[in-house]
Amino acid sequence: MDAVADAIAAIDNDEAPDKETLKSAVRELLRELAAKAPGHSVEVRVPPYGAVQCVEGPRHRRGTPPNVIECQPVVFVELAVGRLAFADAVASGRVTASGQRADLTEVLPLTGLHGEALEEEE
Repeated sequence: MDAVADAIAAIDNDEAPDKETLKSAVRELLRELAAKAPGHSVEVRVPPYGAVQCVEGPRHRRGTPPNVIECQPVVFVELAVGRLAFADAVASGRVTASGQRADLTEVLPLTGLHGEALEEEE
């Protein structure tokens, strides 16, 4: 999670993370999201760096998915490390979420506030 830590450090310094760091951080966090909430009922899009399907439920097969979450890369990093609450991000328009299952509240955060791994629950 080095890229995540580097992206957070840049954000903490009121700087924009460089593109390669941000791309790596988003992709790491999307992989973590897919592992933590496996499934195919929600598509999470973080353009231009990636998208994953996650969350248990009905599998989407063709056309536009019924449950879509989309946001900018820095917003996704802030959500993933717990610096931004999902409901607040949706309410402020920083995240678009459509569909009944388009809510990541139960699976966030993916890492600690500085990009460190979370302790696994026993």
